[in-house]
Amino acid sequence: MSAYVSFLLFATLLAVAPGPDTFLTLRASVVGGRRRGLLTTAGITTAGAIQGVLAATGLGALLAASEPVFLAIRWAGVLYLTWLGLTALRDALRRDGSVWSVGGTGGRVSASTAFRQGFVCNITNPKVLAFNLAILPQFVGDGQGIPTLLAYALTLVVVGSAVLLTLVQLSSAAASRLVRPSFRRGIDGATGVVMLGFATALAAEV
Repeated sequence: MSAYVSFLLFATLLAVAPGPDTFLTLRASVVGGRRRGLLTTAGITTAGAIQGVLAATGLGALLAASEPVFLAIRWAGVLYLTWLGLTALRDALRRDGSVWSVGGTGGRVSASTAFRQGFVCNITNPKVLAFNLAILPQFVGDGQGIPTLLAYALTLVVVGSAVLLTLVQLSSAAASRLVRPSFRRGIDGATGVVMLGFATALAAEV
């Protein structure tokens, strides 16, 4: 139990550290509203659960050991983060800032698109799988079965989801009060720069 409590604290610290999922959820909630933020979080959570299951069952290790597959996932992540960054910057630079006002249409996307953006952002991030493979054995120890590994892996997912849901509530509430289009455009611009930074860092890894 003490090992699990330590892992829970570690998972919480990890979840509050900003990453691509965090900024994507922030942008979705501020620009598109609470519903879009929740759908984006659902996509991220689903992808995180899949990566956790892969790590716990040993399939993730096989993927990580296959260099062509792992490189393909990595470069898919680079391309997707780049696309998200450029899209956010494009929206931030739109001349018609009225689309970001309350009731505007510029920030609206379909439910499937919002879910897909969150899912792809997480599933194409090889660091998530690599982290599960590196960290879980250190907390779980040797000789533990798949159920224990799954419990730890899914704990990461649950804690991360709770943090993102909190972010959705806070950011969508703030956006409803800060209704000026410049606020939403500022979030778009900041998110675009950060996403491109993550893409560059991922591409530069050896």
